[in-house]
Amino acid sequence: MKKEKYEIYETKNYNNIIEVLDNAFTNYPDNIAFRLKEEQDKKIIYKDITYKQFQEEINALGTELISIGLKDKRIAIISKNRYEWILSYVAVLNGTGIAVPLDKGLPEEETESSLQRSYADCIIFASEYLDSMKKFKEAKSTNVTKFICMDPINDEEKAEGFLYLQDLIEEGKKKVADGNREFIDAKIDNDKMSIILFTSGTTSKSKAVMLSHRNIASNITAMNKVEKFLSTDVNMAFLPFHHTFGSTGILIFLNHGCTNVFCDGIRHIQANMKEYKVSIFVCVPLLIEAMYKKIEKEIQRQRKTKLIKIATPICNFLLKFGIDIRRNVFKDIINNLGGSLRAIISGASALDPKVARAFNNFGILTIQGYGLTETSPVLAAENENCIRYGSIGFPMPGVSLKIDNPNEQGIGELIAKGPNVMLGYYENEEATKESIIDGWFHTGDLAKKDKDGYFFITGRKKNVIVLKNGKNIYPEELESLIAKLPYVDESMVFGYPKDDDLVVSVKIVYNKDYVKENFKDVSQEELKTKIWEDIKEINKGLTNYKHMKKLIITDEPMIKTSTQKVKRHEEIKKILENCED
Repeated sequence: MKKEKYEIYETKNYNNIIEVLDNAFTNYPDNIAFRLKEEQDKKIIYKDITYKQFQEEINALGTELISIGLKDKRIAIISKNRYEWILSYVAVLNGTGIAVPLDKGLPEEETESSLQRSYADCIIFASEYLDSMKKFKEAKSTNVTKFICMDPINDEEKAEGFLYLQDLIEEGKKKVADGNREFIDAKIDNDKMSIILFTSGTTSKSKAVMLSHRNIASNITAMNKVEKFLSTDVNMAFLPFHHTFGSTGILIFLNHGCTNVFCDGIRHIQANMKEYKVSIFVCVPLLIEAMYKKIEKEIQRQRKTKLIKIATPICNFLLKFGIDIRRNVFKDIINNLGGSLRAIISGASALDPKVARAFNNFGILTIQGYGLTETSPVLAAENENCIRYGSIGFPMPGVSLKIDNPNEQGIGELIAKGPNVMLGYYENEEATKESIIDGWFHTGDLAKKDKDGYFFITGRKKNVIVLKNGKNIYPEELESLIAKLPYVDESMVFGYPKDDDLVVSVKIVYNKDYVKENFKDVSQEELKTKIWEDIKEINKGLTNYKHMKKLIITDEPMIKTSTQKVKRHEEIKKILENCED
């Protein structure tokens, strides 16, 4: 497929986040921006916030934040995904100061460290962090002087100096009504550091990425050129807002006047999809693959596997002539996902091509994107006209990608250049110089490009297993083969140190329910023997030096980031501490 078919949608070019949101405030003021669910008197009620109301609350909160002395200050935000998070984030960025999103899952000491490292002057937080905030406030261990709670606080806490977000909004509304325009008329420096965002990992190892309005806005412009978003879409804001694609992603939907909803938890996703009639879902591969496994199991239970196999090629044949009957033929499957789902966007790691193909066959557009915190975040993606399973598609408009120092297989480090590349790492000039060389950002990911220009990620540079004989093994290649085993939930291929060399090894997390159902009454040793047989079969199709020779099995999930990436370093450390040779 030719690259020129990739850019298909006309869009405005945005320079900052104010312009991004103004599109919806101007064109869709009465659309529902957020649908919130609340419990009152043991009854569930829904509260709708229109774009006009959202704009008013942004202006009110921003006005009051400036009024209490936070102009040009650093404001941290920590909570699960909720309306108050995105309201605070936008109110900070669009005229108040610098936003510092924090990982909601950080231990208390790491939250404290993040506040110290970012020199935050204020923190806006959910009530579950109140006890920690009291400790920080009393100890004066950070620069924070303003503590703002998203939830109601009592008079005693107010007397201690804590502020309630809603009180600030109400005070801000009065000031705006009286003609205060300090926030509304604030000038934005599009190229100045406006966000300090920590990369995944423990605080001691994470880097603080500096992003500007232009970084984010240029990426939103690029995505609008290649993906179709509708003002009638309902988006479930699932990806954590403290990750770039969580926060940038919701800004894209807000740009188009979409309705945004929140899920009640991972176990309730499918029920929430039906409840809110979700039409577009951005999430991680692990979740998409889990959804597909449930669908596949239900198809098998209803003995419809053969019917699906017959119907799929017929639907795809008719599609070539512009006749799309997929959503009618597979209506039961789509209804199982809420009935309205039209698109899934996958990011964070590789999506199983089989799963992506299956959802597309059902009539649910499923595409894969690729990016990093340092690139605001999207560097490449597929779109409805350009899908090649297993690939990350083409570079985003305005972004240049190339393979640096490719080997004989065409595999090398993926490097990028574009307006979305970060300003640098905060207070870490050495790391910045190591990652941005001659204007090119070095991603640390290995990739190759096919003859049609599609890019494929083949692994992580730092994950490559280098044997004593100089042979390189890419763990992700083997993990993709292991993932096809029906009982595997997760796998990690790594080099186990032995006799001054590395032994290619694999840790497998098996699905307890599958094992219980299909391998009745087997002991752990018998199960390991059974899995070893499957690993040996995989080895038969591999070059000798790639053969896996050590196996660890468990039903305990691996240590992961909040976007469900395995923390390999921590996992390997844990294995070496507990594993006998």
